[in-house]
Amino acid sequence: MAVKVAVTGFGGRMGRALAEALAQSDRAQLSAAVVRPESSLVGADAGEVAGLGNCGLPIVGGLEGADFDVLIDFSAPVATLANATFCAGHGKPIVIGTTGFSSGEKAQLLQAAEQIPLCLASNFSTGVNLCFNLLETAARVMGQDADIEIVEAHHRHKVDAPSGTALSMGEVVADTLGRDLSQVAVYGREGQTGARDRDTIGFATVRGGDVVGDHTVMFLADGERVEISHRASSRLSFARGAVRAALWLAGEGADQRAPGHYDMRDVLGL
Repeated sequence: MAVKVAVTGFGGRMGRALAEALAQSDRAQLSAAVVRPESSLVGADAGEVAGLGNCGLPIVGGLEGADFDVLIDFSAPVATLANATFCAGHGKPIVIGTTGFSSGEKAQLLQAAEQIPLCLASNFSTGVNLCFNLLETAARVMGQDADIEIVEAHHRHKVDAPSGTALSMGEVVADTLGRDLSQVAVYGREGQTGARDRDTIGFATVRGGDVVGDHTVMFLADGERVEISHRASSRLSFARGAVRAALWLAGEGADQRAPGHYDMRDVLGL
């Protein structure tokens, strides 16, 4: 029997991509499409909104009464916190792709992981999570002798910067080198900045057009440099990863995972 998946933030780009990914899956199905209660999409057919044709599933304005085994949430921090609380109260696993949480919001969010399995990731693409492992190796081998810079680009509508993925990349590198990212991160430069401190990790952000997501981490040593890059050309790569995580949390026919905080590297066995 297919795993029943609810999707919040259904009116956004990721909501439509998730609908497509679920339609392509033979192990999961869209069972609830959720938007804000005041949205004009409430009552519309989810398949029609996603461009997949009529599927007979009306969009709803909340999780109350929805029938699902696991929730996938790509919405906004405040909404995600409320949805995680709902899932914790109803014993439902949750996959979270929302970014832009404050440290306090993230701590509050992870309290739900004490009651349910919760997969929180800044990026659900297989390639990006492979890059995390490659970054650990690069940092271990040449990180102490290189200047490290992270450049990311996204579409004009993205509201947080740097991206959650760029920050996660920085955290991977900093942790491998025994540094505290909050102390060594440099977000943009202007004016007379002085010579670069070798221990810092620089971030540069580009916003424009319809860029789905580009990330490059540069290890710049004297005489050579190594660049580890990932470029996404479709949101389907993220959506398919999120569906894979939902199936993994739900147990794919077996018992669901134990309560706890997981990430995409757990899902992929990395």
